[in-house]
Amino acid sequence: MQTLMLPLVLAAAGEEGHSTLNPLVPHPIEIILSLVVFGLLYWLVKKYVVPSFESTFAARTEAIEGGLESAERKQAEADARLAELEKQLADARHEAARIREDAREQGAQIVAEMREQAQAESTRIVEHGKTQIEAERQQAVTSLRAEVGALATGLAARIVGESLDDEARQRRVVERFLDDLEAAPSGDRR
Repeated sequence: MQTLMLPLVLAAAGEEGHSTLNPLVPHPIEIILSLVVFGLLYWLVKKYVVPSFESTFAARTEAIEGGLESAERKQAEADARLAELEKQLADARHEAARIREDAREQGAQIVAEMREQAQAESTRIVEHGKTQIEAERQQAVTSLRAEVGALATGLAARIVGESLDDEARQRRVVERFLDDLEAAPSGDRR
């Protein structure tokens, strides 16, 4: 088949009558037309497309930088707020510790006051009991003296054979008898 095509190609080339053109080198009109179309496309891209891309890039750059600045500002605010909250938390912990310490001191003070009150009440009750016992003892001694006095005068009147109705005499006899009783050693009393 190659053999058939070759003569046809040669015949066609010879019929045109032109000098042989190199297929690797384009015609000058194609170069000029290509340059005009390239220049026109370059101008259209530069006039309409590039400004749009540049404005989009500028807007994105501005948005990114604004976002970074905003993020840095918010980060700084968050750090400041965190520091403030940590300070407040530390203050609250110190305040709670102080309140606990005050409560302990108040509790200890209340316990001490209650002990003092209980001790005072106990002392008062003991003193009142002692006073009451002493009063009852004095009453018993007085009652015993009167009874012992009556018995002693009755017994003395029988022994002496005289009546001791005189009160002064009775009192002297009773006092002397009680003094002898108190002076006697405890082993002699029965």
